[in-house]
Amino acid sequence: MLSAEGASRALAPELLERIEVFQKGEITEYKIYQNLAARIPDLHNRQVLEKMAREELGHYSFWKRLSGRDVQPDRLKLVFYLLVTRLFGLTFGVKLMEKRESEAVQTYREILETIPEAARILEDEEEHEHQIVGMLDEKQLRYVGSVVLGINDALVEFTGSLAGFTLALQNTQLIAAAGLIMGIAASLSMGASEYLSQKSERSDNPLTAALYTGGAYVLTVGVLIMPFLLMGQPLQAFALTLTLGILIIVLFTFYTSVAKDLPFLKRFAEMATISLGIAAISFVIGILVRVYLNVEV
Repeated sequence: MLSAEGASRALAPELLERIEVFQKGEITEYKIYQNLAARIPDLHNRQVLEKMAREELGHYSFWKRLSGRDVQPDRLKLVFYLLVTRLFGLTFGVKLMEKRESEAVQTYREILETIPEAARILEDEEEHEHQIVGMLDEKQLRYVGSVVLGINDALVEFTGSLAGFTLALQNTQLIAAAGLIMGIAASLSMGASEYLSQKSERSDNPLTAALYTGGAYVLTVGVLIMPFLLMGQPLQAFALTLTLGILIIVLFTFYTSVAKDLPFLKRFAEMATISLGIAAISFVIGILVRVYLNVEV
């Protein structure tokens, strides 16, 4: 086995190339954490990010001693993660980056026999994933349960209702009007129910939880009802609504799976099965209503 100093004098070209890849990754992550820390007013989160930045810079310095070269950060990756954290929140951006970092852990393991000092970096990376990232405290994530409630209910109830309206009414304007009235009323009801639920559990901010639930519901309703406002064929509009519903499930499930460390496929399959199942049942009910009640619009 070689020490760091010995390895620096006897690096194979292949190993040198891999080390420079490690360097670029570490200096890029250092810049990301440094930029995030400078932008965050919350003292606790800023200190966590500054700690992560110092460790990444230490990793970069270690690899630089071996390669003897300076490496520039990946500007595209830097801009991407800064944009992601701005759009989707600090915890999501940092955890997404750490999940991608975990792919490099196996590569670190592969060179431990040649450079045993890399074991310390491996330990740091695992600590980032399991401990330091968990120290981040973000207000939005405290209300993920409320958002999930709003989105789930909107997807399950509203796709089902639109399916029934589509077959019963067969007029996109009427379907959109009925859906809009029902959606707004349901969002207010959901928000009120969440407020009372949170208050009974002595939550610190029941009103905030209610706003997250109602807001998530009404935004989901707006997306699902849009095809009926823009298209003239009800079946085509409903097909697009189902597509948008699945897209919402994919995006939100991915977000929660990263931010809350939950399994993606299991949660996606569960949400999609329930939403599409209810829509199929409601579709059949719409047919029965139209046939047996002789509804003609």
